Amino acid sequence: MSTLKTSVNELNQSVSYQEFFRGIKVSIPVMLGIIPFALVLGAQATQKGFSVVEVPLFTGLNFAGGSEFAILQVWTNPPNILFLILITFLVNSRHLLMGASIAPFIRHLPNRQTLPMLFFMCDESWAMSMTDAHKRNPQNPYAGFSVSFYMGLCFALYLIWVVFTTLGVGIGGFLGDVTQFGFDMAFPAVFLVLLRGMWKGFKAAQPWFISLISAGLAYHFLPQGWYVLVGALCGIASAFFLVGDEK
Repeated sequence: MSTLKTSVNELNQSVSYQEFFRGIKVSIPVMLGIIPFALVLGAQATQKGFSVVEVPLFTGLNFAGGSEFAILQVWTNPPNILFLILITFLVNSRHLLMGASIAPFIRHLPNRQTLPMLFFMCDESWAMSMTDAHKRNPQNPYAGFSVSFYMGLCFALYLIWVVFTTLGVGIGGFLGDVTQFGFDMAFPAVFLVLLRGMWKGFKAAQPWFISLISAGLAYHFLPQGWYVLVGALCGIASAFFLVGDEK
């Protein structure tokens, strides 16, 4: 009996390792897309006066690329801390919805596991793990969700992001403005790929388009940096009212 129990435990452990490395493997194309704009972020941070120590702290403790780019866009010396906190909250507010949507998939786990899982969650790991759960078990995606697969995604993406934003410090000092090489185009390219994988029709995507249009108008007509705030607020407000209308 004990031998059988040991074999089952070894099998479960093997499956977990397989799922973890499957997450890493699946994340490789996305990682390749992340590397260029991680370098761009590190280079831009250098131009704002960040040191090689401050950049990995900045990207590792926040780990939300959109808000990090937004912060650098409105960064001043000395920084306006309250404005930066507001920008970070608004841009990262999508994580509230992402966390709420993934909560039913991990609610059976203790807090000591779920809290780190939510900290390391990013747009890419959330989107790929949710898509994977629905593919593995279309009738019951909750049963198809693989915690080990999700952890593999998070591990790979977090490591690549922190390492290459730090490397961007040196590249920015050597090459200057790296956006002249087109590296910054990787950022929208990755999100277009994610959008294609999660596209559910124009109606569901209306808040994204409203946010995009309002941010574009604010970029042209308002002082520097305000387009981030305007785009985030309009996107959040439109999502709230549109979801309310559907109910």
